[in-house]
Amino acid sequence: MSDIEPVASKPRLPPRWFIRFFWQAHRRLYRVSRGRFGLRRPRPGGYGILCLDTIGRLTGQQHSVMVGYFEDEANFVTMAMNGWGPAEPAWWLNLQAHPAVTAHLVDGSVIVAGRAAQDEERERLWDQWTQIDKNLDGYAARRPAETPVVVLEPQLGTSPR
Repeated sequence: MSDIEPVASKPRLPPRWFIRFFWQAHRRLYRVSRGRFGLRRPRPGGYGILCLDTIGRLTGQQHSVMVGYFEDEANFVTMAMNGWGPAEPAWWLNLQAHPAVTAHLVDGSVIVAGRAAQDEERERLWDQWTQIDKNLDGYAARRPAETPVVVLEPQLGTSPR
C-alpha cells in the first residue's frame, strides 16, 4: 500500500463567463421589473438575494450588485467572492471606501454599514455558510487569498422589518 493520500479535487464551477452573465442578467431582470423580481428572503438551509447599491471608490457613481446573503440576528451576511475568481469584487472595494450603502430587500430598503467579519465572528459566520453550501471550502480554495465574510449592519431607524 502507498503512503500517498489522494488529492481532493476542487468542486466544479460553471465557466466564469457564465457566472458573470447569470448575475448580470439577474440584475437586469431586477431593474427592468422595477424590483418586482430578483430578490428573495433566505430559505431554511439556503440563502436569500439582495441588491446592494455601493458608491464607486473612483467615480463616486452608484453601482448595484446582486449578492446572496443570510441573516445573523439583525445583520445580513454575504461574501466578497467575485464568482470564486482571484480578484476582489469591485463592490467590496467600493464598500471598504464608502461603508454606508443601501441594501434592497424583499421587505424594502435599508441603509447598512458594511465591514469584514474578523476572528471568531468570521469563523462562526463561515461555518453558517458551510451549512448552506457544502462545497464552500472547496470553492474558496480556488482563490489566492482568504474570502472576506461581509457583515452588513442596518443603521438605526432604517430597517425594513
